[in-house]
Amino acid sequence: MNSFVVFGDSTCDLGKEMREKYDIEYVTMNYSIDDEEYVASLDWDEQGAKKHYNLMRGGKRVFTTQVPKNVYYDSFKAVLESGRDVLYISCSSALSASINTAILVAKELEEEFKDAKVYCVDSLISSLGQGYLLMLASQKRGEGLSAEETAKYIEENRLRVNQCGTVESMEYLRRAGRVKASKAFFGNLFGVKPIIISDIKGQNYAYKKVKGTTNARAAIADHIVDAADGVYDTILISHADCEAEAMILRDEILKRAEFKEVIIGYIGPIVGASVGPGTVITFTFGKEVTIEGNE
Repeated sequence: MNSFVVFGDSTCDLGKEMREKYDIEYVTMNYSIDDEEYVASLDWDEQGAKKHYNLMRGGKRVFTTQVPKNVYYDSFKAVLESGRDVLYISCSSALSASINTAILVAKELEEEFKDAKVYCVDSLISSLGQGYLLMLASQKRGEGLSAEETAKYIEENRLRVNQCGTVESMEYLRRAGRVKASKAFFGNLFGVKPIIISDIKGQNYAYKKVKGTTNARAAIADHIVDAADGVYDTILISHADCEAEAMILRDEILKRAEFKEVIIGYIGPIVGASVGPGTVITFTFGKEVTIEGNE
């Protein structure tokens, strides 16, 4: 039996196969469309991914929630009752306040279970960047590290997960308040693609823009290969219903460096609500992020 359970949440964008491979659990957020609420399943149990993104393309607004307190409580308590600890790696606190609720629940449960521990770590990233940190936590658990040791490792290395991607429209990020960028980015972007990273505070930061999709792919590929710092292990690419574009971006990156593993998956309903259909984001482990975004 594992000494602790690794939890993510609905923003980690790890599909069922990857969660099972690495023995990762997640707590669910919720979202609503036309006042109908859905559980934000990463397996799209209630609504298929294509239908979801087509609704967004048709102009439907998606509203999201944090992880409800009772979901944290029930999920973590079940683990503590089994005699194991909890390590929860949350969405970036710059993008979601869910971790604050998790910390409160952790304190309550540690009062109930005197010998148990619930560790809550802010990933300072989201989507498959957060997912990659969960995978690393699972690997460290497999190496025999305790929950406390693993939490420390993640905190010390979280800024080494580099993000670079682009969106079809900045409107979703602007409307959700999930991006730092100069006012110029919110003007006429016809034919122009913003290049978006995750900065030192865990904010999405549109740090430059380029002309056209081809140049955007090249800029992302260059950024990711440079960030890998000569160690070409894993790249993760998440997309909002644009798998073909994710594949082309993968090939563009592999022209520059032979990464050992490529993981491609859907952006889930929570992150997707903020970035919009047509988004593609790439992640890799390497140099520590030092950029701080400013508006």
